[in-house]
Amino acid sequence: MQREQCCGTRFPFMKILFCSVLYSPSVGGIETVSATLAGEFHRAGHSVTLVTQSPSAAPDDEAYLVVRRPGWRQLWRMVRESDVVFHNNISLRLGWPLVILRRPWVVAHHTWIPHQGVAARLKRRLLRFASNVSVSHAVARDLPVRSTVLPNPYRSSLFRPIAGVARTKDVVFLGRLVCDKGAGMLLDALHLLQSRGLVLRATLIGEGPEEADLKAQSERLGLSPQVEFVGSQTGERLVRLLHEHQVLVVPSVWEEPFGLVVLEAIACGCIPLVAQSGGLPDAAGPCGRVFAKGNVLALADGMQTLYLEREGLDSLRKPEREHLSRHLPERVAVDYLRVLSDACRGNSPIPV
Repeated sequence: MQREQCCGTRFPFMKILFCSVLYSPSVGGIETVSATLAGEFHRAGHSVTLVTQSPSAAPDDEAYLVVRRPGWRQLWRMVRESDVVFHNNISLRLGWPLVILRRPWVVAHHTWIPHQGVAARLKRRLLRFASNVSVSHAVARDLPVRSTVLPNPYRSSLFRPIAGVARTKDVVFLGRLVCDKGAGMLLDALHLLQSRGLVLRATLIGEGPEEADLKAQSERLGLSPQVEFVGSQTGERLVRLLHEHQVLVVPSVWEEPFGLVVLEAIACGCIPLVAQSGGLPDAAGPCGRVFAKGNVLALADGMQTLYLEREGLDSLRKPEREHLSRHLPERVAVDYLRVLSDACRGNSPIPV
């Protein structure tokens, strides 16, 4: 049986066991991508069962089946009955039946696999028995096996241009308030610009363990009149907030595997200014600017340059449509279905 995609690409019908350790109601990039891809696979006519370790008090209302925290017998049965097993990030806890049941296996890599530790070394060894996908060239370079680079999809139905919102604010940060994300460095850069006589209005969107410290830092640096903390935001409220700003700053001080927030902001008309970190430059593409990771002066200079060029920022918005088209859910899903279909036709199983 063939199933037709929106772009006309056809693939054989597949029973896909979709494994995502993290999933809604947990919030994050992997959860968003898992929901997006599983939905697209289902809409393409395939049978999708999503397995996760994330608990939920509310009943699931997805069109596909969601199984939470399965026991070993249930997991064994689901693997046995599947045509292909898809791991959205490799999981030994959800993958052990493959050692015996020999099902085609596809692993999408959204983050780094450590080089040290028993579990990490085992994961790296097992990858040679899977078809591998990386979300950025940086992630692909870190793997011990070759992989297909497929960029992440973003929620194009939510993050989109909307009319009637004035871009009255300068800079927005969107992410968890943890030290790795670099929000403190953004505040230092804003203070540096303040000393140059340039006062930029900034909004920090997100929650996390560093929130109290960041608010104290903002007050200590005299930034309170120009910096607003708005907590976690979702849905249309988040879209509107992004439309109110000119520039998204992503000052991550760790190596970001990709950076889904960059796509979401571009879709809302923001210019991304991102650290030279992992997959962030891939996510920004021709629509943004890059600065040296961990360098407050470089970040401040980048924000100042974009502010001074604010009348000409439309030149960076011109390639948005083409750049974002590569990340449309239906297009990314077709690329993944091609990998899954190829795996069903000949991926080497894990030997006993």
